[in-house]
Amino acid sequence: MPRLLAITLPPGPAFVDELVAAWTAGDAVAPLDPRLPPPAAAAMLGLLRPTVVVDQWREHVPWADGVPVETGDALVVATSGTTGQPRAAVLSRAAVEAAARASSERLAVDAARDRWLAVLPVAHVGGLGVVTRALLTATPLSFDWEDPTATLTAVVPTQANRHDLSRFRKVLVGGSADWRERPANVVHTYGLTETGGGVVYDGVPLEGVEVQVGSDGQILVRGPMLLRAYRDGTDPRLDGGWLATGDAGSVDGHGRLVVHGRLDDMIVTGGEKVWPVTVERALRDHPAVADVAVAGRPDPEWGMRVVAWVVPPADGPPPDLQDLRRHVKATLPAHAAPRELRLVSGLPRTGIGKVQHKLLQ
Repeated sequence: MPRLLAITLPPGPAFVDELVAAWTAGDAVAPLDPRLPPPAAAAMLGLLRPTVVVDQWREHVPWADGVPVETGDALVVATSGTTGQPRAAVLSRAAVEAAARASSERLAVDAARDRWLAVLPVAHVGGLGVVTRALLTATPLSFDWEDPTATLTAVVPTQANRHDLSRFRKVLVGGSADWRERPANVVHTYGLTETGGGVVYDGVPLEGVEVQVGSDGQILVRGPMLLRAYRDGTDPRLDGGWLATGDAGSVDGHGRLVVHGRLDDMIVTGGEKVWPVTVERALRDHPAVADVAVAGRPDPEWGMRVVAWVVPPADGPPPDLQDLRRHVKATLPAHAAPRELRLVSGLPRTGIGKVQHKLLQ
């Protein structure tokens, strides 16, 4: 049976060498973040159940509780776990190739002129996807942020806000953040670990990807890059091969997908529905808001109230609740305006920058 190798190396040539060697031997790879503290690393190994651990010295150490993978499996990647316990998605070689091909075609990648820059952790599908796209399309790959020859990269919103990205031909940015005004080279992507990364670019599905919105408002995705199963053997796909994402969305007047956020993040206040991500986008335009997260909290009058956790700018005064309410009501219905403001020094985030809403206090 093919082995599963948990590679505990940072992004770089050594990681690529181990990945290529494993695939050449017919094995699969589970990237493991080398920055994890020992208890978290042990828990992740228990989730991934590799047969071999490749440590920081590139020693191959058998893991006693490991379970082989199936022939054709290429990757086992842990989900972010921002809405619950993480799971491990098993992606076949065919699925990984389909994802690389569809992305490269949409971006018009030319191996003779382009070079991918990998700056995200490879333990997450966003960073790992850069590496696999480069390998499977024979496109040059760099890990040096200062590399002047890099033309393509993928970043999280915090990186996009902190760096000048104008030198790149295309920049993939995932996550819930979107910008009303953004550079022309920025491509906003939507996808999950279970879909092998982004499968919708700027609201338009990649070639071979089908997207529909169910009667409950949930986004459903179907395509050749979906996971085969979770590591525990369960297959989350519905009849017909559709994957229920757990995200809510709609299709705008131009036929583009608009993602509203997680279904279980929806706030019902006074009988009205409020999507936190929509309020967050509105608040980010306020000059006294450096960073923001929005969630619902129980309220005796409204059922739930909209609460905004705001990081004020370091060089300016903190915002006022009434001012923020006026700002939101300028573009959104009144019921979306926050009824409570909590000033904080920072927001709890995952390793790739996603806000951990369940940890907001």
